[in-house]
Amino acid sequence: MSVAVVIVAAGRGRRLGGGTPKQYLPLSGECSLRRAVDAFLAVESVARVVPVIHPDDASLAKTALVTIDDRRLMSPVAGGETRARSVLKGLEALEDHRPEMVLIHDAARPFVSAEIIAAVIAALDKADGACAALPVVDAVWRAADAGPPQPVSRDGLWRAQTPQGFAFDRILDAHRRHDGSAADDVAVAVEAGLHVRFVKGSEQNYKITTDDDYARALSDIAAAKD
Repeated sequence: MSVAVVIVAAGRGRRLGGGTPKQYLPLSGECSLRRAVDAFLAVESVARVVPVIHPDDASLAKTALVTIDDRRLMSPVAGGETRARSVLKGLEALEDHRPEMVLIHDAARPFVSAEIIAAVIAALDKADGACAALPVVDAVWRAADAGPPQPVSRDGLWRAQTPQGFAFDRILDAHRRHDGSAADDVAVAVEAGLHVRFVKGSEQNYKITTDDDYARALSDIAAAKD
């Protein structure tokens, strides 16, 4: 079964301080985009990997990926005005290769494990889509400007991660029909009527979004070297 991967790296990282987008910040010599690409290229069943980047980041992406000598890595493609539109650009870049399934992953999640990737791929044998996720364990409250906070039941609540995997033809069609506003690909898939399963994610598969996340990533890498 052929597997392709879209690495979404077109965001601007506005919640993280500094001028360099988060996916290109150095993490002990290799940026988050590079680490994510390497993680998927290490999986034998992956046939193609296409990064989707912001049009202004071509030189950053080239610097991050230039030393990879692997024919499975495709040239980066320019993303769209939203995350969903960027994913569509990546899917369309894969269309001629016609993979049976595709995994979509945030470049800002540099620590995705081989076990999570394998679990998402395996789940696609019995579903149209699969998503790495973690159950919500903290107390959840809904607060408004007026009135006291209200508790929200955690039953059935999950925190979605990536990769999110799908039957290629079905998610491509779903994205083409979608208005481009979805926060992730599970939302696109569910709206299109696809059956999506959750598989166990990991707290280490976190997304670098804030300065604290970046500091945590640096600390985790340093600890792994000790």
